[in-house]
Amino acid sequence: MRGGGGGGGHPGFRPVDTEAQRRANAEAPEIPNLGRRVVALFRPYKWSILITGVLVVAGAGIAVIPPLLVQRVFDDALFPVDGSAPDLSLLWKLVLAMIALFLLSAAVGVVQTWLTSTVGNRVTGDLRVKLFDHLQSMELGFFTRTKTGVIQSRLQNDVGGVSGVLTNTVTSILGNTVTVVASLVAMILIDWRLTIIAVVLMPFLILVQRRVGQVRARIAGETQESLSELTAITQETLSVSGILLSKSFNRQRTESARYADENINQVRLQVRRAMSGQGFFAVVQVIMASVPAIIYLVSGYLIGGGTDAITAGTIVAFTTVQARLLMPLMGLMRVSLDLQTSSALFARIFEYLDLVPAIRDAPDAIDVADAPGPLGRIEFRDVRFRYPDAAADARATLQGVSFTAEPGQHVAFVGPSGAGKTTVLYLTPRLYEASGGSVLFAGEDVRRLTQESIVDNVGIVSQETYLFHATIRENLRYAKPDATDAEVEAACRAANIHHVIERFEKGYDTVVGERGYRLSGGEKQRIAIARVLLKDPPVLLLDEATSALDTVSERVVQEALDAAARGRTTLSIAHRLSTVIAADVIHVVEAGRIVESGTHASLLAAGGLYSELAAQQLATTRILEAEDAEPPADHPDRRADTAPDTPVVTPEEVLAAGRGSVGDPKWRED
Repeated sequence: MRGGGGGGGHPGFRPVDTEAQRRANAEAPEIPNLGRRVVALFRPYKWSILITGVLVVAGAGIAVIPPLLVQRVFDDALFPVDGSAPDLSLLWKLVLAMIALFLLSAAVGVVQTWLTSTVGNRVTGDLRVKLFDHLQSMELGFFTRTKTGVIQSRLQNDVGGVSGVLTNTVTSILGNTVTVVASLVAMILIDWRLTIIAVVLMPFLILVQRRVGQVRARIAGETQESLSELTAITQETLSVSGILLSKSFNRQRTESARYADENINQVRLQVRRAMSGQGFFAVVQVIMASVPAIIYLVSGYLIGGGTDAITAGTIVAFTTVQARLLMPLMGLMRVSLDLQTSSALFARIFEYLDLVPAIRDAPDAIDVADAPGPLGRIEFRDVRFRYPDAAADARATLQGVSFTAEPGQHVAFVGPSGAGKTTVLYLTPRLYEASGGSVLFAGEDVRRLTQESIVDNVGIVSQETYLFHATIRENLRYAKPDATDAEVEAACRAANIHHVIERFEKGYDTVVGERGYRLSGGEKQRIAIARVLLKDPPVLLLDEATSALDTVSERVVQEALDAAARGRTTLSIAHRLSTVIAADVIHVVEAGRIVESGTHASLLAAGGLYSELAAQQLATTRILEAEDAEPPADHPDRRADTAPDTPVVTPEEVLAAGRGSVGDPKWRED
């Protein structure tokens, strides 16, 4: 594996046993104390939950009172047992009491719904932010080996999948439990014999429900994995790069077919998920709905047998309470099923939350400002590195690399592709951890420095410039949110891009498009350089920043890079040797080792690998005659070149806006 490589190939072009993979993914990870951890999510909202609980209990208690009043309506008000006329006065009181209870129950329900919705959605939001924040702390290697779509699925689909459980579970369990218990007590008070008949099948229903829950949990895992794959396909193929790739190879129909196949699988799983348990609930509903008919039958035998304890009011009240028992009882069973179903989703979420970053600050880590050496010095001491997921028999990416870059020096790395050059740059700000040896920053091992303080002192310009779908100004201020317009403009002048931005209709408020596709390659690179200049770091890392540009754009961008590097420690990687001939030291890297070091002239004279690389580029770059070459001509009509009426701004002029001068930068040590 090579430094900077992305993880994973294109799913549509490799043979995969997808069914076996889905079965493996459907097996949710075992998370210790999962229930406790889910409950802990509600801890910050314990007072709101307590109030909600009181309202739920009150609402459930209120709900079982009207059936008891119904018994009095029939036996005391409408059909008095002594055979007298209806008691209209009592009937008015009972009816008004029932209406008042209904109004009170409705008001309690509204407040309860607001509280549960607020708490549930806040817990869901907290969980989503917590997961996002944790993923931000993961090392770079995690993202190179994990599909972006899979990560997005954890944040969106999995967290969204448990949203309903978090929102309704507590109140559903509490409210339905209180209602069931209160209803059973009321039924016993009305007639214990009829109660036995009504609840005799409950144990059987609970056993069947547990089995249905296990089936639904397995289907839920498969459903979420399919959603993850759909998200990954969408992210891969509908990004600008993905669309460009599919159109250039005329594979739009292939990608549509791949998405359609996975969508069919998703539809199938959603239908299975929706239908799983429906037969069970249908049986429960039939049984519970049939109980009143059985009650009528049993009551008839009891009355026929001379039992005078069964009255019309008793039968009506009992069946009314029993009917109210149906919904909360089914609600409890559904909650139990939902909990079993969502356990797989919670397990997937907590699996990511339990990931331990491979690169973490030591307990006694210090700030770069407290390091003993001069700020800007970088030193590698016998550094070895192997990617964690590399094959056991694969060659190590770096094998005993040692060098020192002094403050203000330009140190370049050249060599064949895959030699390990990019890895050197990634190890410098500790984006990866060295497998052996030491990387020193400002005289201190990077493992004893805080990661934030290292990154704050490093600016990176890579070959693949990333710009957000935002304005040029917003992209620039990503490096320094509080930068003034004058500082932004000064950085762009130094990066040789200000005159180009001014020609745009909206200037610095121009939206650059997805990944900056509305700009040319040279324009994007110079905006990236301006962004680094705005950060004003003492160390600059350049990873083949001009290799993808045409000759004119390369020259202009190189001018901007030279201005950015002036007075800073610069580590640069280049395939075009013409961009590094002025470096203070050039290290030639081959097979993970530095095989040659020196200046451009000394390395040419040595006749080694550098000389061979230079000879290979001689025909097109004339690198061996660079000292005698004619200066390149300006092309005022080209946007990629310097504007004829815009002089090249010196770093001293650029930094005059209060950030120090290049001759004495704010980070330079005595």
